[in-house]
Amino acid sequence: MALGEQCSAPPRWRSISLTHVEFAEDDLTGQVLAYISLLPIAILVGFVTLIVFKRELHTISFFGGLVLNEGVNWLLKHILREPRPCAGAHSALNTEYGMPSSHSQLIWFFVVYFFLFLYLRMHQTNNARCVDLLWRHILSIILLGMALSVSYSRVYLLYHTWSQVFYGGVAGCTIGIVWFFFTQEVLTPLFPKIAAWPISEYFLVRDTSLIPNILWFEYTVTRSEARNRQRKLGTKLQ
Repeated sequence: MALGEQCSAPPRWRSISLTHVEFAEDDLTGQVLAYISLLPIAILVGFVTLIVFKRELHTISFFGGLVLNEGVNWLLKHILREPRPCAGAHSALNTEYGMPSSHSQLIWFFVVYFFLFLYLRMHQTNNARCVDLLWRHILSIILLGMALSVSYSRVYLLYHTWSQVFYGGVAGCTIGIVWFFFTQEVLTPLFPKIAAWPISEYFLVRDTSLIPNILWFEYTVTRSEARNRQRKLGTKLQ
């Protein structure tokens, strides 16, 4: 088709609704909240990145819980079939149903699971310092602020009612708690066996469940290996 013909009879365009969040014109608060409401998508992208580069079983399990949580949300929406507020206010929606809010359910699943991970999974060692507890408390406050902001944004932008956001949060918290303890009590004991599978070894999948502070472990191991290689390189150059 020639360019002139395309312009004279343009097709109907559609946007990718995955990140199509609308806000009222000239509303700075709405614009900020629209970006905040994209945090669940950023979390999913972050998980995929972590899995690709870290390939750690607990991270994979955490992501599996997020996927399960989204599946439960889809099921609940199509069972309850409660419409969103202000029908027709938004042009691009994945589904016309709003109960429960998927954004609220996902962010509260993530935050509650992360709370449990910080205070139960990352157990204190004998040489733990006050600063270790301090950063956990600060991170917890930041995560709580994220969850509240995302939840509020969905109501402010007229995507959901307060009840839809509330019950989404309740569902997310409940599934997050259940999935955390399922991972700890059922899946974690299986991680060493899973990591020993030939396919896991081929894809470099690893289990770090017995390492209390993986950041410190990776830092010390990397630093030690870098120093060893530097010494060997210096010896060869002499």
